[in-house]
Amino acid sequence: MKLLTILLFAILAVIIGKARFLSFRSQEPSDYASTGPEFSLKENLNGEILSEGLIYGPNGKMSNSFVARMVGEWDGNAGTLTEYFTYSNGKQMTRKWHLTLGTGNTFIATADDIVGEGRGVISGATVKLSYRIILPEDAGGHTLDVTDWMYLTENGTIMNRSEMRKFGLKVAELVATMRPAPEIKQAHLNGANGYDSTTETRPLQ
Repeated sequence: MKLLTILLFAILAVIIGKARFLSFRSQEPSDYASTGPEFSLKENLNGEILSEGLIYGPNGKMSNSFVARMVGEWDGNAGTLTEYFTYSNGKQMTRKWHLTLGTGNTFIATADDIVGEGRGVISGATVKLSYRIILPEDAGGHTLDVTDWMYLTENGTIMNRSEMRKFGLKVAELVATMRPAPEIKQAHLNGANGYDSTTETRPLQ
């Protein structure tokens, strides 16, 4: 019986060690210090941004998806990022982040559904943001510990991966892309002096 107990503790220790040191949570900002392109909140979270994402439940299955329009605005070291979400279940939600740049590549993030302040670190091509979020009542009203990682790619797209935990256990995961919205340009076609007023605000691909 004693041997069985020791064996169970050993297995539990391996599981905990694997979760802590061989998983999403094991990465640190210093791991990406030499990566590029360099992430700049004032440049990469500025203007209009389009996002698409998937949300996975604790069983690893996709539970929801969303599209979002985001608008970043900056005044010196203070900025806002307003997010307009539309989910696949028909729900819509808006969140407005208030971002304040600090020293040493750090920043603070606050929002109405965030407990206290979120703490962020910029390192190379990455951003790590940790915070506690209060879910809406129709989603259970739970308070979750969230770790966001954003990775800037060469073409300017940001890959976002987040883990949400309750009492240390993963309850949800989010994977999303964030990319600058395409500019709206005037379209000029052949004929009629090369100009077609009906396509004046058509996005050019």
